Amino acid sequence: MASVPSLASSVEQRVSDALASALPEAGAADPLLRRSDRADFQANGILALAKKAKANPRELATTVVEAIPTGDLIKEIEVSGPGFLNITVSDEAIVRTLAARAADDRLGVPLSPSAGTTVIDYAQPNVAKEMHVGHLRSAVIGAAMVEILEFTGEKVVRRHHIGDWGTQFGMLIQFLLEHPHELDHKGGEGEASGEEAMSNLNRLYKASRALFDSDEEFKTRARARVVDLQAGDEETLALWQRFVDESKIYFYSVFNKLDMDIQDPDVVGESGYNDMLAETCRLLEESGVAVRSNGALCVFFDEYKGPDGNPTPLIVQKSDGGFGYAATDLSAIRDRVGNLKADTLIYVVDARQGLHFKMVFETARRAGWLNEDVKAVQLAFGTVLGKDGKPFKTREGETVRLVDLLDEAVERAASVVREKAQDLTEEEIAERGAQVGIGAVKYADLSTSASRDYKFDLDQMVSLTGDTSVYLQYAYARIQSILRKAGEARPAAHPELELVASERALGLHLDAFGELVAEAAAEYAPHKLAAYLYQLASLYTAFYAECPVLKADTPEQVENRLFLCELTARTLNKGMALLGIRTPEKL
Repeated sequence: MASVPSLASSVEQRVSDALASALPEAGAADPLLRRSDRADFQANGILALAKKAKANPRELATTVVEAIPTGDLIKEIEVSGPGFLNITVSDEAIVRTLAARAADDRLGVPLSPSAGTTVIDYAQPNVAKEMHVGHLRSAVIGAAMVEILEFTGEKVVRRHHIGDWGTQFGMLIQFLLEHPHELDHKGGEGEASGEEAMSNLNRLYKASRALFDSDEEFKTRARARVVDLQAGDEETLALWQRFVDESKIYFYSVFNKLDMDIQDPDVVGESGYNDMLAETCRLLEESGVAVRSNGALCVFFDEYKGPDGNPTPLIVQKSDGGFGYAATDLSAIRDRVGNLKADTLIYVVDARQGLHFKMVFETARRAGWLNEDVKAVQLAFGTVLGKDGKPFKTREGETVRLVDLLDEAVERAASVVREKAQDLTEEEIAERGAQVGIGAVKYADLSTSASRDYKFDLDQMVSLTGDTSVYLQYAYARIQSILRKAGEARPAAHPELELVASERALGLHLDAFGELVAEAAAEYAPHKLAAYLYQLASLYTAFYAECPVLKADTPEQVENRLFLCELTARTLNKGMALLGIRTPEKL
């Protein structure tokens, strides 16, 4: 179905047409329309236009008002102050527009006219290491951006750039060669659980590290093993693959707990670009983008200087011939632009890596791998803090394991659900607990601008009041309860009815969903969608308090209010899904 023009865009068109007829020499003019406390919308564009045309703004505003027809769309329009237009739309226009949205599976949200191909690099854990709280934001923000962009029509390629290469693997593989049963599962037959996989990897890592630090001969053998790995020795590669496979069992169990879908083909780690590294370095050196400095291949930038005042280089290849992260990241750009045909690259990476990515992107531009048709963006995120406002650690000062955090969130949420539940079985309480707990963790992250740090406070996250996902989920469940109790009455739009203030406020906000999704997609700002949904739930709560639904005065009013309830539920459901959060039918 075709997209539905919003009330704001319809009003904007009317005012723009009137401006063009009142001042033809100005050409197409922007009315600068925005939502207003004094009316539904305010148009502020006349002041700038009058100044340009050396006209009296209030007189021009009066001429414009006379050229705007009222009735079907615009109920009234008045000139305010030095030449603002205060515009109130008709109740009929609100309900008709919402009815058109309700008739469409996409709620009338348009597909982006400029849709292309975006590669999103997110959720990048390290092989043979536990995922901690620092991995949470990349996964949650990245997954939400995938959903939002796909909904607007973008072709999205997911990339999980896992840390699966490097010197530590020499140590691990050598230890496994000398202790071949260390990765065997203790649970007998069947596939390992994520916890068991991680337990094996942890045990092996600690044992190999202890030996590496205490035994010089083992250290020498481990370093030689790194050379074998990089040279593609078959036995070494086979053992390396065991580590990767074992780690994936663990990763997928954590992502599953996070209610995130990670597919095997999307996991392309550092090792995936090995075959390109030498060529990347050769191309950079031959083109003069990179130069040798003390044996290392470096790219220099005038604008990035170290504490000593000397330029900070991007080291692409070390003096010993080893390749740094820069070589891998630059090879990934070549692959994503050349082979995947991306016109946008998004990296959901910790803000502390900002300088690295600035230098990598600039190097790729100099080399011609990024051009005017391709943009690269670091969607940088801040740090997860504890309640004390300091980086989140355990009482012992250790990094918090992500699994422990998620388990605790689900446990807390289950107790909130149990307290509220009236007719739920224990199985249903456990299921809702997972949906509410994981939703709470995701929403706390996504409702904060990505670049800002945020406090991880589970008590606040699972609260039924305030800006939490539980508040939104509860609003959705409340609507489902009303719809179940409606009996013979069915949701139906009645444009002929007058609306009270809370109905109008809810209706106007529902109508703005498409424009908000487009804004969140264009700005890579999932927090704007979260803010929209919280306001929607708040407006619905005000409507629910003021307007009896099933006991409204007339059958038509019952149907119209049920219609507003249903469209609110569908918008909440879709918006929350774009953030990766479930909306249970009952809470």
